[in-house]
Amino acid sequence: MKERNIFLIIIGLFLGFYFMPVNSDIFNNAILSGFRLLHDYATQHVLTCLLPAFFIAGAISVFVKKEAILKYLGHKTKKFISYSIASVSGSILAVCSCTILPLFAGIRKRGAGLGPAITFLFSGPAINIAAMFLTISVLGLHIGLARIFLAILLSILVGLSMTLIFKEQIEEGELFFNESREVKLSKRILLLFFFSMIMVLVVNGLRINKYLKYGLMLFFTLTTVLLVIFKFHKETTKEWLKETWGFTKLLLPYLFIGVFIAGFLMPLLPQKMIESIVGQNTITANIVASVFGAFMYFSTLTEIPILQALIAKGMSNGPALALLLAGPSLSLPNMLVVRRVLGTKKTIVYVGLVVFYSTIAGLLFGLI
Repeated sequence: MKERNIFLIIIGLFLGFYFMPVNSDIFNNAILSGFRLLHDYATQHVLTCLLPAFFIAGAISVFVKKEAILKYLGHKTKKFISYSIASVSGSILAVCSCTILPLFAGIRKRGAGLGPAITFLFSGPAINIAAMFLTISVLGLHIGLARIFLAILLSILVGLSMTLIFKEQIEEGELFFNESREVKLSKRILLLFFFSMIMVLVVNGLRINKYLKYGLMLFFTLTTVLLVIFKFHKETTKEWLKETWGFTKLLLPYLFIGVFIAGFLMPLLPQKMIESIVGQNTITANIVASVFGAFMYFSTLTEIPILQALIAKGMSNGPALALLLAGPSLSLPNMLVVRRVLGTKKTIVYVGLVVFYSTIAGLLFGLI
């Protein structure tokens, strides 16, 4: 979507909010909530999570050979291999539904099949190591193990379903960027380059002393910068930064719009009614939990204390798991960006599949 359309969206939102017939206090609180969430997102996640992800996506686009992506994640790769790799490859990254997007766009650009790319998009935020251990520690072993197993299973089911519904004949025809030329560097330098950037995301998700955390993140950031200064040719650096900027201007405006809308909607949600609806393991309760989780924005690991509070207020285990599956993998900002990458039709189907499978998984878990 072009900058003009983004401007029209903002104007439309403003007019819609202006003429919305709601109590002024509620409306003002909603506006403030939207700006607070946007402020928190910008200060807590853009620099330490999203920016490294954009640089990694740009690096994937420039340095990773398309043949390597096609070999392991392409539409012609054996499904057992491509879906297995895609379903667990995000486990080391402490990413939310928004931070995973540049990485998803990066592998998609280099030729990853629709199914494996969707599997990676769904599973990445749900099965990172930090989320797994924190879920088990806070919510218990049974729901923690269920989350790990079902997140992997559902990511594969959603990916396979997307492949069956949208049969891709020529994978390259789906790419939304022009091909960037491949730049050759020694494998050792490239491995260290990618390792340093990925470790910024990994360390950011660790629950360790903040000084140690920021010290390690600074160390890996400086390692990346020094490699670029002393080992990269000027044209190589320009190509990488150009691709990084391309991902940033493509995705970031939609993330900011989506985060603001999610924050705006939070005070308008009837919390007591939601708590009463999800108090039992019914189809309605699981659907409500899945839809609520799909549209709300949860930053990395925050879904766990939120869910802990809801369970304490009487939320049933089935809807709790449904929210835990749909929530980290989807959000309104996520949907806006996925639509930019895949188009409206595929995005609607993807969201519907996540809600459907999360609802079924929650319902079955609640019966155990």
